[in-house]
Amino acid sequence: MKSNTLHITNGDSLTHRIQELNLVTGEIMTWREMLCEGPTEIKIETENSFKKRGGFLKKYYRIDSSSYKEKFVSQLKKLENVTSYDEIILWFEYDLFCHINMVAAISLLLRKGIKDTPIYLVCSGKIKHEKKLFGLCELSDLHLKDHYQSKVQLTIDDLELAAHIWTLYCESKPQKIAGQIKKNSSFEYLSICLRAHLQRFPNMLTGLNTLEHNILEMVNTHQVKNIKHLMGYALEYQGYYGYGDMQMKRVLARLFQFLDQTKDRLLLSERGTLALHQKKNFYNTQILDWYYGGVKKYDFLYNDETHSLLKL
Repeated sequence: MKSNTLHITNGDSLTHRIQELNLVTGEIMTWREMLCEGPTEIKIETENSFKKRGGFLKKYYRIDSSSYKEKFVSQLKKLENVTSYDEIILWFEYDLFCHINMVAAISLLLRKGIKDTPIYLVCSGKIKHEKKLFGLCELSDLHLKDHYQSKVQLTIDDLELAAHIWTLYCESKPQKIAGQIKKNSSFEYLSICLRAHLQRFPNMLTGLNTLEHNILEMVNTHQVKNIKHLMGYALEYQGYYGYGDMQMKRVLARLFQFLDQTKDRLLLSERGTLALHQKKNFYNTQILDWYYGGVKKYDFLYNDETHSLLKL
């Protein structure tokens, strides 16, 4: 008897890839959101959530509400009869971008009444004998097939942990997320993604977060020619964030005061040198009305010694 499977992919590129390879059968839902940035609601399927997300995406990424509804909201309709599927397979990667979307998707599935339906995860990252981490679309055809065949069935404890983390992300006390970092689960990269999330808040000594500090370090260490060149470095060596071009452009735009462009090289400005060496706090020059889930980025400070958040 042929199984009725729902695949939830992390984007159009992967959807097209697995279709071209005839790798799967069943329905495919493409998850076209970036919930790792901007305000969020626990119940992402509500009109209030659509309005909140649509407003954020229009203001900061020039994505109009009609496009948002067409690309994301329309996909949610594939979950209206989700209990009719024999199994659900999640396709998400090792990074924070994907993991925030993944825990939101799991939370939604549980609200839809999924109880006994098997849920599997195909997650890319480490490859044997390779130093770098791989996204799903970076895998060879053979490796992608191997990942699919080696998919991990998530336990009810895994699902409830994911849903709990999504709830914490949407609430007003991000400090509670630190308590989930050491939880055991089938999610190989969840702990490091949660730590990466906490490190997105401004450092208490400089006002810059870990990613921003690392980008200044790139400029100081490498022969970076210009902003375009720096963009390539930042995307390639961002670690576990999973940011795309649009997001990284916003990150770099916030760092212009710390950079100087000479004829043939990008250098740190005096401010950049002070920030890199933690000699001055630039928090007051960086404040922006920017949300991570249920909280504003600049309402908390990150202590890199205790790996904890302090509320201002």
